[in-house]
Amino acid sequence: MGRRRPGTPTLEEVAAHARVGRGTVSRVINNAAGVKDSTRRAVQQAIEELGYVPNLAARSLAGRRADAVALVMTEPDWRQFAEPFFSEIVSSLGNALTDTGMQLLLTLVRSDTERQRFLEYARGGRVDGVLLMSVHAGDPLPDMLADARLPTVLLGRRSGEEYVSYVDADNIGGARSAVSHLAQRGRRVIATITGPLDLYAAQCRLRGYEEALKLAGLKGEPTLVAESDFTTDSGRRAMAELLERHPDIDGVLAASDTTAAGALEALRAAGRRVPEDVAVIGFDDFPLAQQTEPRLTTVRQPIEEIGRAMIRLLLEEMEEGAVAWRHVILRTELVVRDST
Repeated sequence: MGRRRPGTPTLEEVAAHARVGRGTVSRVINNAAGVKDSTRRAVQQAIEELGYVPNLAARSLAGRRADAVALVMTEPDWRQFAEPFFSEIVSSLGNALTDTGMQLLLTLVRSDTERQRFLEYARGGRVDGVLLMSVHAGDPLPDMLADARLPTVLLGRRSGEEYVSYVDADNIGGARSAVSHLAQRGRRVIATITGPLDLYAAQCRLRGYEEALKLAGLKGEPTLVAESDFTTDSGRRAMAELLERHPDIDGVLAASDTTAAGALEALRAAGRRVPEDVAVIGFDDFPLAQQTEPRLTTVRQPIEEIGRAMIRLLLEEMEEGAVAWRHVILRTELVVRDST
């Protein structure tokens, strides 16, 4: 090891010394995944030689670091917390934080009073950063946190004009690939069961559905669209409504695997065979998709990757300061099974 330099070296100096980007230095400091061993050693050597003390460590030594990240749920419907998506996301975020020494604190914020209370809580230094999920259109909480300069990352977006840092899946592309698959299998009357349409993810999946119908030369009608709330019960009801409107339906894209499971129940009750009479596709690729009868064709969301990306962006904001918003959209993948 070389002799330590005097003064207070910066993150940029460590990056230049190790010949890597400042983001890589930040990931090494925070023990984040995705860094080659050789690169990690080079950064650690540069830190040692320059005598660099990371900002987070300095804050901790000064007693101003909470070593905690808040995961804020803004979903007003308690039933949503029983859905697999929430447990899978919480698990992926917890896994991504494992090596950082930070705690994940879960909190519910569903009213103006609760928003203001949480803002004051976060401003008081009780958490180092905020993760937001299930944020509906018009929710002011991301703006409030941004104005307070609190490191914040959203799961998904409120709209196409979202500016706060976020990680999202390619919902348009995922839905488009699913409906294209149905059309290629010869399905001609294709319906969709959406999620709540005040969620941008649900709007994007509907848009992907409509785009794919147009590309396939198929007619789209408003009566082929039914809204759900991502639950099994709502999927069952929506499928029954669609069959009543269009008895000739031969393909369905559901907003989630749980919604698709409800659709399968409704089709079975109506005497329709899957996939012989009606092909069904879900969205998520949770374990449930392999437990339905028949096993569910679905659009895979990269949940573990989403969790890692959210934590990576948050740690970079905590370390470097919010000099720029970061927007990450991860690819989805169609997983073909027995329901199509």
